[in-house]
Amino acid sequence: MASDKTEKATPKKRDEARKQGQVARSADLNGALVMLVGVLGVAALGAGIAARLGTLMANTLRQTADPTVVDRQGLGPLLGNAGADVLRSVGPVALACCLTGVLLSVLQVGFKPSLKALKPDPKRLNPVNGAKNIFGKNMPVEAAKSLAKLLVVGGIVALTLQPRVAQMGAMVGVAPQTIGSSLSGMVKDVAVRAAAVYLLIGVLDFAWQRRRLAKNLMMDKQEVKEEQKSYQLPPEVRATLRRRQVAAARARMMQAVPSADVVVTNPTHFSVALKYDPAQAAPEVIAKGQDLVALRIRELAAEHGVPVVPDPPLARALHASVDVGRQIPEELFHGVAQVLAFVYRTAHRRAA
Repeated sequence: MASDKTEKATPKKRDEARKQGQVARSADLNGALVMLVGVLGVAALGAGIAARLGTLMANTLRQTADPTVVDRQGLGPLLGNAGADVLRSVGPVALACCLTGVLLSVLQVGFKPSLKALKPDPKRLNPVNGAKNIFGKNMPVEAAKSLAKLLVVGGIVALTLQPRVAQMGAMVGVAPQTIGSSLSGMVKDVAVRAAAVYLLIGVLDFAWQRRRLAKNLMMDKQEVKEEQKSYQLPPEVRATLRRRQVAAARARMMQAVPSADVVVTNPTHFSVALKYDPAQAAPEVIAKGQDLVALRIRELAAEHGVPVVPDPPLARALHASVDVGRQIPEELFHGVAQVLAFVYRTAHRRAA
């Protein structure tokens, strides 16, 4: 159980988690640094960008004002030239932001692409699972982070603008060029300070993401011992030991089937036995199998009066994502709860 996981993850466990796409990465840190680079880029190149875009707008209006130019050339060349000018104007800043985002992602997780994490997964398109991820156990932390960002960044903006309220009020009737110059400096100060504070929040979030990943990957003492044995023994001995361990684990698993509350089936290919203890946080998978093993689980369930409920999607999800002896993940709570509720209602009617 989770309380037995007291050992830090071994390099092998971390490498396997990485192949599954489980890495510590902060989107806030990426966003903050990209924002800071963008603000600094606009501050450095803003005058040139504004001048080029102003020239582009004037040329475009002058050309479109003459119908003969449009009739002769069409809108294609005009739009193409305008797009090229816009790209040359904002391209350097956009490119700097893109490179910053890519570089920071590599620095956070290393340059080891995981193709397995890119494989299509229908579970990611399930709105129920998405809602559970949003309103799951991490919701208080995420809500606190969002509130902290709002309050801290908003406070920095307010403290920066408050002393200049009188200055902004005195700009009534001032020439547009003067207003633009004053406002650009003010916006630059606000943006740089807000981005710097956001960057600090991103660093703290990255530290928290690393801590959460390390906690999720923790192992129990038995897992560490088995992994150490696999490194020390010859391949033939490891294979024999593995077969014996699988046979012993299967025998223990079959002995636990009579104590299950329900067996969820595919109904012929997969069988997963679940047991729910109110003292635990979630139901536990005490047995699972495929084909012949699944058939044996169903036979044992029938012999000992354990309800067998056909639910192919849930059976496949449980078999693929939950190991024996582990509690079900949060995204499967809803489906398992429905099955258990059905079993309890049926048992109550029979008793009545």
